[in-house]
Amino acid sequence: MNLHGLILSQESNIHQSQRIWMRILAPLCFTMLTWSCQPDKPPVPKEYPEPTPYTWTTRPFFPPPILPSDNPLTLQGVELGRHLFYEKKMSGDNSQSCASCHRLNYAFSDSLQRYSTGIDGIAGTRNSMALFNLTWHTRFFWDGRAPGLRQQVLMPIQDPIEMHQTLPETVRKISETTKYKALFGSAFRSEEVTPDRIARALEQFLLTVVSGDSRFDRFRQNPVANPLSASEQRGFDLFMREYSAPSTGRPRGADCFHCHGGHLFRVDAFFDNGLDEQPATGYESVTGSASDRGKFKASSLRNITLTAPYMHDGRFSTLEEVLEHYSHHLKNSPNLDPNLRVANQSEGGLNLSSQDKQDIIAFLHTLTDSSFISNPAYKMPLD
Repeated sequence: MNLHGLILSQESNIHQSQRIWMRILAPLCFTMLTWSCQPDKPPVPKEYPEPTPYTWTTRPFFPPPILPSDNPLTLQGVELGRHLFYEKKMSGDNSQSCASCHRLNYAFSDSLQRYSTGIDGIAGTRNSMALFNLTWHTRFFWDGRAPGLRQQVLMPIQDPIEMHQTLPETVRKISETTKYKALFGSAFRSEEVTPDRIARALEQFLLTVVSGDSRFDRFRQNPVANPLSASEQRGFDLFMREYSAPSTGRPRGADCFHCHGGHLFRVDAFFDNGLDEQPATGYESVTGSASDRGKFKASSLRNITLTAPYMHDGRFSTLEEVLEHYSHHLKNSPNLDPNLRVANQSEGGLNLSSQDKQDIIAFLHTLTDSSFISNPAYKMPLD
């Protein structure tokens, strides 16, 4: 074969090889091109097991818990709520959490501050209430404006003088925080974050926050092994007795139990306790009834030694000041509690002696629950 023929033969072989490769590669390229134009398939959602039911611990003398049937407590839901309670991303500038104004070492109150201050440096008009034994409450805030705990927990987040953040922004920030994917997935079997789920988780956690292991609780369970001192016992007796004018000849009482009675040391109601002759609106803002003006939620006296200052506006710094108010400085306001009105008309107040006050305060100290404020289940998560 001459050189020209050899070249033509080689060119023919090359063309034939090219045609073979084109027949092989063309379908493959078409397949790859078609595949690349397909829309991305959504990731398969991670499957989470059913959350574990939370087991309620029954405490001696306490009433049965009142728990929401549409938000059953689970270990995973409670744990998610604990994380959210301490989460500073719930506020507009990531500087405050629920725990900023409700500190465990003060029985989840904001002790030593009359008014808590929000992220913009604006002080409120109410003293932060202690948070425990909430399963036995029916309305929330000093004026009762929240009909349930699930509604209450979202209000401080949105309040412009508190955490000052919208719920959509809260959802965005929580959704973008890696740890919450697993926490929401474990609690709700879905990683989706919603305002309702945030509220439900916070509700679950706060319902488990219970204080019921004070010296007085141990006294009630076994008086012989855990006796009260003479001063504490006398203070308890004064606490539980009604006021009696000197003319009756009956033992004097401090009449505390009408508003702070029962094993919870609070009555689930609203009272005007004679702070002002022209009192603040109070519960009237909810009911619209003038008969509720000046009435505020009765707070529990459990852990009262940890939660100063006192009253809805934190006007009293010490328990001595509180007892002095009831003893000699009741204001005869229109809706003054009837039991206090009797004492006020008779003697201008309960007219407690110095010893009476000392003994009542000695008794109130027995209501401090040191195991509650050191309970690891209520502390800030480590992660």
